[in-house]
Order: sequence, then C-alpha cells, then structure tokens
Amino acid sequence: MNKKIACWGATLALLAVVIGAFSAHTLKDIFTLEQMRSFETAVRYQMYHAIILLIIGFHADRLKKVALMSFFFIAGTILFSFSIYLLCIQDFIGQSFSILGPITPIGGILLITAWITLLLSLIKKNKMKTYKDYKTHVKKIADVNLSAAVLHWDQEVNMPSMGAAFRAQQLATLSEISHGFSVDADYGKLLEELDVNRNLLKDERRNIDLSLKAFRKSQKYTAEFVKNQSISISEAFQAWNKAKKENDFSIFQPKLEKLVKLKREECELIGYSEHPYDALLDQYEPDTKTSDIEKVFEDVKEKLVPFVKKLMNQKQNEDTFMYQDFDQQKQWDFGIDLLKQMGYNFEAGRQDLSSHPFSIHFSPHDVRVTTRIDKDNLNEMIWSCIHEGGHALYEQGLLKENYGLPLGNAISLGIHESQSRLWENNVGRCLPYWEANFKLLQSYFPNQLKNINISEFYQAMNVVKPSLIRTNADELTYHLHILIRFEIEKALIEGSIEVKDLPQIWNEKYKEHLNIEVVSDREGVLQDIHWSHGSFGYFPTYSLGSFYATQFYQQAKKEIVDLESFISKGNMQPLLDWLRTNIHCHGKRYSAQDLCEKVTGEKLNFDYFLSYVRKKYQSLYNL
Repeated sequence: MNKKIACWGATLALLAVVIGAFSAHTLKDIFTLEQMRSFETAVRYQMYHAIILLIIGFHADRLKKVALMSFFFIAGTILFSFSIYLLCIQDFIGQSFSILGPITPIGGILLITAWITLLLSLIKKNKMKTYKDYKTHVKKIADVNLSAAVLHWDQEVNMPSMGAAFRAQQLATLSEISHGFSVDADYGKLLEELDVNRNLLKDERRNIDLSLKAFRKSQKYTAEFVKNQSISISEAFQAWNKAKKENDFSIFQPKLEKLVKLKREECELIGYSEHPYDALLDQYEPDTKTSDIEKVFEDVKEKLVPFVKKLMNQKQNEDTFMYQDFDQQKQWDFGIDLLKQMGYNFEAGRQDLSSHPFSIHFSPHDVRVTTRIDKDNLNEMIWSCIHEGGHALYEQGLLKENYGLPLGNAISLGIHESQSRLWENNVGRCLPYWEANFKLLQSYFPNQLKNINISEFYQAMNVVKPSLIRTNADELTYHLHILIRFEIEKALIEGSIEVKDLPQIWNEKYKEHLNIEVVSDREGVLQDIHWSHGSFGYFPTYSLGSFYATQFYQQAKKEIVDLESFISKGNMQPLLDWLRTNIHCHGKRYSAQDLCEKVTGEKLNFDYFLSYVRKKYQSLYNL
C-alpha cells in the first residue's frame, strides 16, 4: 500500500462530492445547460480518477511505475477538472479565466498518458522467466540486506555517537530498497510459475518453496512499516546503549514502547494461528508455536529445576580465582588462540570488541565476531569467544555457491545456537578441552593461576549457582534466564503487561525463579541487546539450541571414535569436519526438526540434555 497516493485519491474524491453537491444545489439555477453539463463532466472525471488513485494506492506493491502514473493521474485531474470549474464560474465572480482554455486539453492528455502507463503496467511481460533469473534476483536482495548488516556491525563496533541519526536514515533506506525487491511483482509471478515447474531439482524446489513463503509474508508489510521499524530499531539501540551506561531504564523506555507497539502491529500484519507471539517466533524458529515453547519449558520446570535445586544445596566448587586482575591484551590473545584452535578462519573473518558479544556474516568468506573483556573476570572473554566462534564456524561452513539462496542460510536460530552451545558447553566445559588448553592459559597468567590445578579449573568452569547476568550463567540455570525472558516477551506482545512495568516485573521474576535480588537496571532489564534490535521471539531459541547441541554432540561421539581424545590433544578438526558434513553444508535444505532426525535418528528430545547434565554434575558435585 502507498498511503500518499491513497490520500490523494481520498482527497480528490471528497472534493468531488463537495463540489458536486454545491453545483447541484447552488449553481443549477444560474448555469446555462451547457455550463452545467461541462461542470458535471469535470466532477465525474474527478471522481473517476479519485477512485482509480485509491485503487492504485492500495495495490501499489503489485504495479510498475506507480509514482509516475500517479503523478499523471493527479496532475491530469487537477488541470482538467479544476480548469473547467474556473471557466464555468468566471462570469459569476467577475474574473476572467480564459487563459485556462488551453490547460483543459493538457489535463486530458495527462490523463490519457496515465491510463496508457497503467495499461502497460498491467500487460507488461515478466522479465524474469527462469530459475537463473530467480537466483540473480534473490542474490540482489541478499546484497542489499548484507550491505545493511555491514552498517549494523559498524554501528555496534566503530561508529561515533553523533553518527546515529544518519545511520538510522541509511539503514531505513536500505530496508526500503530490500523490501521493494522482496515484493517486486515480476519476482512474485516468477515464483508462482516456478512453484508449478515439475523440472526443478530437489534443492531448487526447496529454494523456491522457501522463497515463495517469504515473498507472501513480505507482501503483508508496507514499505512505510518497514521504514518506520528500521528507524525505530536504530533509535532504540542508541537509547539502550545510553540507558545501560547510565543505569537508567527510563532513557530506553519511550523508544522501547514505540518498538513494542510496532511489533504488536507486525503480529497482526503477518497473522498467527494461536497466539500473537507465534508470528514473531516463526521468524527465528520457523514452524514453531508459542505452545511448543511452553511444552519445552514445562520439561525445564518439571525435570531440570529439581535437579538444579539439589546441586545448589551442595557445597559449591571454588571459582574465586577467576575474578582477579587479568591483563586485557593477554585475554584477547588467548581468545584468538581458542578461535584458531576451533578452526575459525581469520582470513574470512575478524574479531572486535563490543558491549554485547555477537557474530555477524556478510558471506561465507566474511564472518565476524566480537567479544567482551572484563579485566576482573576471565569468564567473560573465554565464553564469549568460544560461543561466538561456534556461530561463526556455522556461517563459514555454508556453501559459497548457495550465497543469497535459502540453502545458503542457517535453518533456524535454534540450530544456529546449537552450534555455539555445542562448542561452548559440550566442548568448552568438558575436561578434555582444558587438558588441551589449561597450560596455555597458565602461560598467559602464571601468577593468577600458579596454585590452581586442572581439576580445580574444570570444577570452576562448571559451578552451578544463580546469577544476575544471562551470558555469565552456567549451562543449567541459564535456561531459567531464558524462561523469564520468554514469559515477559509473551506477555508484552499479548498486551497483558506494558513496557513501563518491565523493571518491576523483571526483578520479581528473578526473585521467583532464581531467588536473587536485582541490584540495578544495568544488571537487570537492560542487560540484553535483543529488545533494542526488535528481536522479540529470539530468546527461546537459546534453550532450543542447548538441547539440540547435546543431542548432536552425543551423536558425534558415537560416530567419531575417541572424539574426546582428539579434543584433549587440541585437535578439533574431526569434530569440525563432522559438523561441516552433517549440519553446516545443508543450509535450509531441511527443517530444524527434520535435520535433527536425519542426524540423530529422532526429533528433538529433552532427555538427551537431562541425561548429559545428570551424569556430568552428579560426578562434579559428588551426588
């Protein structure tokens, strides 16, 4: 829809009704028959073309040269009809408008031109005819989206604060361009034609199915909504950054309120079958509903929480040695070593610092990560490097020939998160991993770790205790952090709570689920970047990822003989090769659940995770 064109149509229609009524009741007694006919002709033409403008406005996304034909219709209507109005009334107001005589036919010519433009738009043949044309077009969309991603990366890593307003404008422009390509009428026709093409190969068929689904969803968005949301997200991110630095949620609140309002509107635009939150969740974990996530967290509450409570009643392992003065440059260097050992290709990526660690990709040959370093907490750097490295390995493992195509993208964020969680938890928190890396870490920090042995360090890596910060949580209580966010997001989107109440609700839920007091907005409701990005529906994929990760890792151990022996020697290549072959190379060839079943023989099963943590932590805590 194009609101400006529709508004022009509505305005001209309103004026036609007013002018027509005025002439019928006031001018009919003073006009000659010829003048009356001329005046009525002008009113009719104005109304006809006002209706056409309304139709064009509501169907602008399906037509070519909309701006041009609309200009012809608007200018033609004004010149044609209004010149006739003035010529008809000139005798009664004592003012000559004879100069307008030549204007009327010019208006008529513009109207004829407008109709010709509309006709050509309707009958113009689709330039795109083949699967090759399809590939060219989707890669063009990817080029625009990934160019915007570069600006997002720069915004979070390098951009000076004064650049925020123009960056929001730049990103909004790119969003509009991408949206235009995504809802292009010729592209839609091509997808419909290819959808019934029986000669496509299996992978080609999968690409078309996914692209057609995305096209139909894109059509539900107006260009104006896309632009407004892009601007709102950029503004929200800047406000969140400032609010977090100043420890003041009220700075972020108005921008978040605007964003939540847009997200609620988005749910209605897209549509949903059960709950509004389904529409947002589907963007990150396709074909997953709110009720599916609720079932997952029922398992967490019924099976995991009782076990966690047992662990918290045990004597806690010592981890205070992780909170000393650790030189930041040495931390950075050790993190680079870990990434290289995992197989992260620095010729196709780089690492930078950011307030919230993230990974981002622009192609399989340009995948970047960021980390966060706290000189008083060694955990921050270690886990953010391994976690984001796992994400990056997935993106570097996608096939370059599928760039821009659905098969060149990750299946879902749950599967994406499984790759980071597998490396962070199943590998990074296992004893063989530190048999390979603890001496190297000691060489960087000999004074801080001189009295610590590998067994003590391994225990410190796996302490289970409540924490304020999600990213610092252990692999068990982490899922209570996600549960809290899921409950809040779901309530926000359905409208049962409002943004202004978030700090209080957040603090109450942390007391309820983790039995800890939130001491500040910075360590509470402002700790995550996700809401400032408009990423509602994202958080549940973190827990799904952990559960997928364990199921995948158990399968890898079955198929790779002595896998953990390789890991203990610092050789991660067998595991990376297995992931490349079984997960990375497929892109979106399968759904998340289908991939899980293909790799492990069954769909996602929470009991794998439960069995893993019970075996591991019963040993660690002498249960």
